[in-house]
Amino acid sequence: MSAIPGGIEPFAEPVYVTRPFLPPFERVQSRLADIWASRRLSNMGPQHDRLQAELAAHLGVPDLRLFSNGTLALQIALMTLGIRGEVLTTPFTFSATVHAIALSGARPVFCDIDPETLCIDPRSVERMIGDDVAAVLGVHVYGTPCDVDALTRIADAHHLKLVFDAAHAFGTTVQGRPIGLFGDMTMFSFHATKLFHTAEGGGLAFADATLSHKLELMRNFGIENEDEVVLVGTNAKLNEIQAAIGLEVLGGLEGERSRRSAVKAAYVRMLENTPGIRVVQQGAGVSDSLQYVVIRVDEAGFGMSRDGLWAALKQWNVFTRRYFYPLCSDYPSYMACRRDRLEHAERAAQEVLCLPMFGDLGVEGAERIAGMINYLCRRSCGLPRQAGAATDSSIA
Repeated sequence: MSAIPGGIEPFAEPVYVTRPFLPPFERVQSRLADIWASRRLSNMGPQHDRLQAELAAHLGVPDLRLFSNGTLALQIALMTLGIRGEVLTTPFTFSATVHAIALSGARPVFCDIDPETLCIDPRSVERMIGDDVAAVLGVHVYGTPCDVDALTRIADAHHLKLVFDAAHAFGTTVQGRPIGLFGDMTMFSFHATKLFHTAEGGGLAFADATLSHKLELMRNFGIENEDEVVLVGTNAKLNEIQAAIGLEVLGGLEGERSRRSAVKAAYVRMLENTPGIRVVQQGAGVSDSLQYVVIRVDEAGFGMSRDGLWAALKQWNVFTRRYFYPLCSDYPSYMACRRDRLEHAERAAQEVLCLPMFGDLGVEGAERIAGMINYLCRRSCGLPRQAGAATDSSIA
């Protein structure tokens, strides 16, 4: 494939924002042989039960239940907690967060985000509390924790339920405390795009043991026993094949984390001095989930808008994502849910860009992409070659 601008060679194959970590096929195949021998494909079989126990231990939570996907898990969390009325949440999230609120029978109401963490702003939450508010749903955006202490104080003071969407925060800790220990429930996504995955899947972490039985009923049609269906439930069970994949992914997770850590370090090294680019980093006392590498693009400093950069990288076969654009509050179904000013969310939606982040990308791949970004900055700003953030000889 021929070079395009600046003598830069495009990637031979498309490079997307993520690629699932796949354990050795023969190890998954061995587990599949066990499943075939057992003829147990679903309904909480041995693979499911083992994964559920191992994940609870890995995440440092007292209890965990597995689900077929994270969206259903979040919806069932809200229903199990009996949340009705309004749920204060962030517009700066994936659509599934807000859909889960609406599908549970509650009504989302949007709050603004903190300009630094990009998570829901407790000050906006306090402004929005009214008689109809029943809960707060915070999202640990890009694995950056919400201000869990402030949100807990607000929820306790106003007798609100507090639920967290930790789809990006697998393994994150705050001052040594696992992220799943905060709030009434925490949802984890195990979709194929996540660091830990079961191809599709999700989990709910919780500490209140009285919720356990209801969650089990809710994910299995409300069936109490062979003769009784005691509540309105759905089919949200994680099957044995998903669990088998998850067990092998979990076993290889530390190696994938190590590779991703090197990839992120390469991005940071090459972009930390690039004009108009800021790599979103975790705060003090927070462990990095290594789910995403996110930059914010200041058009005035970089010489090109975020959307311009997003489009330009495609010429080299690099497909970044504008997470989260548009805001959920801009969807036709949810426009009436805007009541507070969303200025920080609106700005973030115009500036953030998720770069490719997966172990197989490798340091060289990250350096090539960062070099492309530096080249575009120099070209847009009319800077000499040496003004780039770091050498980009790997691409020119």
